[in-house]
Amino acid sequence: MLGIVSLLVVTAVVALVVQGRRDSMNVARARSLSVAETFAHAPGIAAALDSKDPTALLQPRAEEIRRSTGVEYIVVAGTNGIRYTHPDIALIGKHIIGPYKEALEGKPFTKTVTASRGLAVNSVVPVQRPDGTAAGLVSVGIKVDTVNKLAYPSIPLALGAAVAALALTAGGAALVSRRLGRQTRGLGPAEMTRMYEHHDAVLHAVREGVLIIGADGRLVLANDEARRLLGLPADAEGRAVTELGLDPRTAELLASGRVATDELRPAGNRLLAVNLRPTGERGGPPGTVATIRDTTELQAVTGRAETVRERLLLLYRAGARIGTTLDVTTTAQELADVAAPGFADCATVDLADSVLRGEEPEQPSGDVMDMRRTAVSGVGPDRPLYPLGRVIGFVPTSVEGLGSSSGHTWMVPDLTASQQWRLPDPEQAARILEYGFHSLLSVPLHARGVILGMANFWRAQNEAPFDAEDLSFAEELVARAAVSVDNARRYTREHEMAVTLQRSLLPSGLPEQNALDVAYRYLPAQAGVGGDWFDVIPLSGARVALVVGDVVGHGLHAAATMGRLRTTVHNFSTLDLPPDELLGHLDELVVRMDQDEETGGGSITGATCLYAIYDAVSGRCSVARAGHPGPALVLPDGTVQFPDIPAGLPLGIGGMPFEAIELEVPEGSRLVLYTDGLVERRDQDIDEGVAQLRNALAGRDRTPEETCDDVLEALLPTRPGDDVALLVARTRTLDPARRVQWQVDPDPAAVAGVRKEAMRWLADRGLDEEGFVTELILSELVTNAIRYGSEPISVRLLYDRALICEVSDCSSTSPHLRYAATTDEGGRGLFLVAQFAERWGTRYTERGKVIWSEQTLDESPPSG
Repeated sequence: MLGIVSLLVVTAVVALVVQGRRDSMNVARARSLSVAETFAHAPGIAAALDSKDPTALLQPRAEEIRRSTGVEYIVVAGTNGIRYTHPDIALIGKHIIGPYKEALEGKPFTKTVTASRGLAVNSVVPVQRPDGTAAGLVSVGIKVDTVNKLAYPSIPLALGAAVAALALTAGGAALVSRRLGRQTRGLGPAEMTRMYEHHDAVLHAVREGVLIIGADGRLVLANDEARRLLGLPADAEGRAVTELGLDPRTAELLASGRVATDELRPAGNRLLAVNLRPTGERGGPPGTVATIRDTTELQAVTGRAETVRERLLLLYRAGARIGTTLDVTTTAQELADVAAPGFADCATVDLADSVLRGEEPEQPSGDVMDMRRTAVSGVGPDRPLYPLGRVIGFVPTSVEGLGSSSGHTWMVPDLTASQQWRLPDPEQAARILEYGFHSLLSVPLHARGVILGMANFWRAQNEAPFDAEDLSFAEELVARAAVSVDNARRYTREHEMAVTLQRSLLPSGLPEQNALDVAYRYLPAQAGVGGDWFDVIPLSGARVALVVGDVVGHGLHAAATMGRLRTTVHNFSTLDLPPDELLGHLDELVVRMDQDEETGGGSITGATCLYAIYDAVSGRCSVARAGHPGPALVLPDGTVQFPDIPAGLPLGIGGMPFEAIELEVPEGSRLVLYTDGLVERRDQDIDEGVAQLRNALAGRDRTPEETCDDVLEALLPTRPGDDVALLVARTRTLDPARRVQWQVDPDPAAVAGVRKEAMRWLADRGLDEEGFVTELILSELVTNAIRYGSEPISVRLLYDRALICEVSDCSSTSPHLRYAATTDEGGRGLFLVAQFAERWGTRYTERGKVIWSEQTLDESPPSG
C-alpha cells in the first residue's frame, strides 16, 4: 500500500515536474507572444518603422521592455528581415535567422528556434499600418535553459503542493465547480474564450464608438473608437460623462438614460449620430449603452446629393415651363422665372434685337454686341439692374469667342474683387455692389453657331459664390432654353411673314361714304395668323356692303385663301347682287377651291361669311350669312338685339341656297359684325360669350371707335387664341331734301319733262354746273328704258358724295356698251354715258333692273 502510495507520489512528482516544465514552456510561449503582440500593437511602432532611423526610436523602448518583462530579447525588423533592435548591438543591421515571412502575411506564430544565444522559444508578430499593410515584425524570445530552470525549484513545492492538493482537491473541487458555474452562467471554456475575443474586438477593432454608462451617469467602458470620436481623456472610465469636456448637448444626451435613435450631436468639428439603449431590460445591471457613428462625411455626401436632386428637379421644371409658347419674349421670361429664385437670387435675359424681330441672328461686326433687356426675375422692384427694354452693350473678354459655337461664358465669383466687369459702367457697378450682389454668372444663348443673347444670374441673399458646378448647370439650363428661344424666333419670323401677308390682304383703310360711320379692329391669333377678314364696300345708290368672314385654319394657307375670298367678294359686289345670291356664287367658288385642293393633295378649305347691304335711302339692311355668327343691332336707345337670321351652311358645303332677310335699322343704330373668335373660346361657351357681348354693347350711346374699345376690353382682356375681326357701323340716312323720284310715262315725249324737272331740282341745290351732263345722261337712260324696257319706269336722283342718276323699269334685259359703226343709227347712248359719268352699271331687283350712273362733284356735301 505504501509502495503504491509512494509510486503514486513519485509518479505525481515526476508528472508535476514534467508538467511544470511543460507549463513553463507554455508560459514562455504565452509571455513571448504577449510581449510581441503588445510591442507590435503599441502606438507609434508602425510610424517608427517607416521613419528614417527606426533603430534610434525603437532600440531604447525594446531594451526597456525586455528588462521589465524578463524576456531574452526583443528584435524589431523590417519587412526585408533586417534587424533594427537587438540586445547585442553588433547584431543590429544583420538578417534575422529563421522564418519570418509567415508573420508578414498577418499570421503571428511561436516556435522553438536556434537563435544567436542558443535554443529559444520565439514569437513573431507583424506590425501593421492603419491601412492593413505590414510595416515590419517584432520577434520576442526566451531561452529554453531559462525555461527549464524555472521548473527545478518548483519540485519540492510541487511535491508539497501535490500532497496538499490531494487533501484539498476533493473537498474544494465541488465548491469551486459550483461557484464557477454560477459566475460563468454555465459557459464552458470555449464559450468564455469566444466572449473574451468579442469583448476585445469591441474595445479595439469595431469602427463604431461604444460607451457603457452606469445608472449614476459615470462612464464604465469606452472602446477605442468612442475615445477617438469624443476625444476622451485616458482616465475617462469612472468619471461622470458631464465632466469629460464634451459638448453640453452631447453630454446631456449621454447622461439622460433615455432611449435615443440616430440623434445628431456635435463633437468638435464632427457631427455624431448617437443611439442609446438601457442595459437593464433583460436582467442586466442598470445603466445605458451608447453607440456613436461619425456622420460628418455622410452629411456632406447627403447635402451634395440633395443639391444634385434640386438641380435635376430644376432642369425638369425648365423643360416643362420653358417654351410653352412660341413667343420670344415669353420664352425669355420663362427662363428667368425658372432660374430665380431657385438657382440665383436674380436672373436677367438679354436678347439681340434681330432675335426679337424674328430675324436671323447676325454675326457681330465689332467688339460690342448690342442686346436688349428682355426679361427680369427675382429680388425686389428696387433692384439696381437695367430695366426692361434697355439696350445693353455686351463686351466679351475674348473677341474670338463672340459669335462662335463655344461662345463666351463669364463667371465672377466675387464681384468686389473683380475690376473687369466694372469697366463698361462703373456707376452702375457701384449701385449693384451697394445693393448686395456679390457673384455673377453670364452664359450665352447659342443656336446654330451664333449668339442669340445672354442669360445673367446674380446672387445677393445666397452667400455662396458661383462655382464650377453652378457654371455647368447654368450652361445646361441655358442650352435648353436657347433651343426654345430659337424656335420662337423662327416662328416669330414665319408669323410676321404671315401677318404681313394677311394685313396686305386686309383693308388698309376705309372707303369714303356717307351711309355709315364705321370703325374696325383686327387682332391676329396668339398662336398664328388665321383667315378672318372684313370689308366695307360702297355700292351704287347710297348703299354700303358690310362683309365679315372667317377661313378655317391658321397660317399662310388660311391667309392666302382669305385673300382670294375677299377679292372674289369685291368682284361679286360690283354686280350689285343681293346678299343671298352673292353667297351662293361664293359657295360655288369655295367648292371648286376644295376640289382643286383635294386634287393637289392639300387640305380642304372651309369658310364662313356674313354679307350685309345697308341702304341709306330706305334705312333698311339686307343680311345673309353662311355659317357665320349673326350681327348684333344696337338701337339708338341702347337696346341690344341679335336678329334671327337664317344661318345657312358654311361655304364649301354646297347644295343648299342661302336666305336673306331685311332689317329695319333706325338712324343712329349700330350694326356690330364679328368673327367667332370674339365670343367663343376653349374655356367658354359661345352663349356665354354672346351674353358678355350684349352687356358690353348695352347702355350709353357710344361712337363706333368707343364701342370697339369697350367690346375688346370686356371680352378679350388678353391676347386671343383665335383671330378676331370686329366691325361696328353707325347708320345714317340720306336727307329727303337730297333725293327725288319721278314716275315716267312710256312715251318718248316724256323725256323732255324729265330733263326739265331734273334741271330745276339741280338748280335748287346749286348744282347748275352738273345740269348739262345730267340732262344728257337722263335723256339716254330714260330713252333706252322707254324703248326697250317695260312699265313702270321711274327716275331717281340722289345727292350724296356724288350725283347719282337711277332709271328703273320692270325688264330684266340689260343694255351693253359697244362701239357703233358709222352706218348705225343708234348704239351710242351708253357710250356717251360711260364717257361723262364716273361710274355706271346695272343692278337687278325683284321687279326688274336699275341702270345707274355716278357723277363726281367738285365739292361733296357734308355727311348726314
